[in-house]
Amino acid sequence: MILKIKNLSFAYNKEDVLSNINLKAGKGELITLIGPNGSGKSTLLKCINNYLAANKGTIKIKDKNIKDFTKKELAKIIAYVPQATEIDFNLNVFETVLMGRKAHSNWKATQKDKNIAAKVICKMKIDKIAFKDINKLSGGQRQKIFIARAVAQAAELILLDEPTNNLDLKHQLEIFEMIKKEVKNGKTVIVTMHDLSLVSRFSDRIIMLKNGNIYSDGTPYTLSAANINSVYGVEVSLKDHKGSKIVIPEKVVI
Repeated sequence: MILKIKNLSFAYNKEDVLSNINLKAGKGELITLIGPNGSGKSTLLKCINNYLAANKGTIKIKDKNIKDFTKKELAKIIAYVPQATEIDFNLNVFETVLMGRKAHSNWKATQKDKNIAAKVICKMKIDKIAFKDINKLSGGQRQKIFIARAVAQAAELILLDEPTNNLDLKHQLEIFEMIKKEVKNGKTVIVTMHDLSLVSRFSDRIIMLKNGNIYSDGTPYTLSAANINSVYGVEVSLKDHKGSKIVIPEKVVI
C-alpha cells in the first residue's frame, strides 16, 4: 500500500473543504477523483503532495507520515502536475523533462539523468519536438510534456489535476494512453476529472466527492445514474459501450 489517508480534514479560513477523508491506494492503480467544482478534489491532491497541511488526520506514504519526509525525499516518491501549470521559463522540451530529475541529483544533471529524460521523451513520442521552445507549443503538447516530466521523476505515485482540461479529443486520448502505460508499469496514479465518460473508460477506481466528503469509492460501476444525480444534481442517461459507460446529461435537478 503506497498511500493511506486517515480521518483527513482541511479548512480554508475556518471553512471546511475536506471532512473525515479515509483513502488507501495500492500499487498499479488508476484512481479518479470526481465531483462538482468546490468538492475538494484539487485540495485533496495538494494535501497528499504536502503542499497544504491538513488540519486533522494523517497521510502516510509507504507507512511513513508525510510530515517526516524532506521535500527532496518526497519528490522521489510523489510527482504532481497541477491543474494550470504556469510557464515562466524559457526552456526547450528536453530541458523541461530533465527538470523531473532534480529530485535525484544536485544542481547539475548527470549523464544518467539525461539518458532517462531522453528515454522518457522517446517513450512518450515527443522526440520530434524535443528541442523546441516549450512556450511555442500547443496546450495539448505542453500537457504531454509536463506529464513526461513527472514520469522522468521516477516517482511511484503520480498526481494529476485535470490533465485533459481544455484539450481536444486526440490529446485527451493520447494523455490517457500515456497514463495507462505508467499504471501498467506499476505506478499509482490519482487524477481529477470532469469528463465522466472518459472516467468510466480508463479508471480502475472512482471516488466521488460531495461537499468535501467521500460519497462513494469503488469500481467504475459506482458511476450510476443515482450517484451522479445525488452528487452533481443532474439527471443522466447511461449507455454501455465496450465495457464502459457513456454519460449523457439530461436535465438539472431543481
